Amino acid sequence: MSDYLPSLSALRAFEAAARHLSMTLAAKELNVTPGAVSLQIRDLETSLGVKLFERKTRALALTAEGADYFATLRAAFRLVREATAAITSRGRGAILSVTCTAGFATYWLVPRLSRFETLHPEIDVRISASHRVLDFRRDGIDLAIRHGLGGYEGLVSERLVDDELVPVCTPALAAGLGEKPAPNALAGFQLIHDVYRHDWQLWLEAAEAAVVDPSRGPIFMHGNGAYDAMKAGHGFALMRRSFVEAELREGALVAPFPIGVASRLAFHLVYPGPALERPAVAAFRRWLLTEAKG
Repeated sequence: MSDYLPSLSALRAFEAAARHLSMTLAAKELNVTPGAVSLQIRDLETSLGVKLFERKTRALALTAEGADYFATLRAAFRLVREATAAITSRGRGAILSVTCTAGFATYWLVPRLSRFETLHPEIDVRISASHRVLDFRRDGIDLAIRHGLGGYEGLVSERLVDDELVPVCTPALAAGLGEKPAPNALAGFQLIHDVYRHDWQLWLEAAEAAVVDPSRGPIFMHGNGAYDAMKAGHGFALMRRSFVEAELREGALVAPFPIGVASRLAFHLVYPGPALERPAVAAFRRWLLTEAKG
């Protein structure tokens, strides 16, 4: 097995160009000229005897070999950055990268995160809140929380939080319903929709609220618009019970109807099996599962 290692500057040039798919952006990041980046990569290709990029007019694409090499290098650079951060951050020895949806981060994970930080002050948790599904190796992710049916190929998937949808509103709005209201009372109020715009129809059918039109009301396709509109008193929003349990318990929000609609979908904790070899990942997994049971 060869002990040959390319120069660090060549590897950095390739990693940056592969990440940006642009010599210009890579050069800007590395504070050199695009020509210098291109030369470093050509020298690297020559020394490896492998073509790493397909160079097209105004476009750059990785070859199959280049993509494999990039995935490995990106993980290696991440380990170097992590080791550097650990040795320079005065005791915060582990960095943990977690990806989840913005809603899960806002309503479930972030409000609980201080409890994990109290238990493990040595672990620095980095959360990437996005609806985009990230790649574990390419994007340097340790754990993902994904919404769906579970069963992700090549990955461990553990059911974390079930979907149970309930209509929620402000206490002031709930006061207008009277005592022990029937679901049909929603006919006199605005329904607020998010990207899952058919959920109201499912809930109204389960509640046998035939006089309520499920298509009424504004639709918020991005961010926390439906929740914000509901909190401002503009109507009822369907929320996952686990997301608002603290606000319901404290009386900041009200769920006037006890009926909840469960879905086959759920939030799952997803990760490559070998990830648990890192103590920080194993600790965060244990904490998440404990919080979910609680």
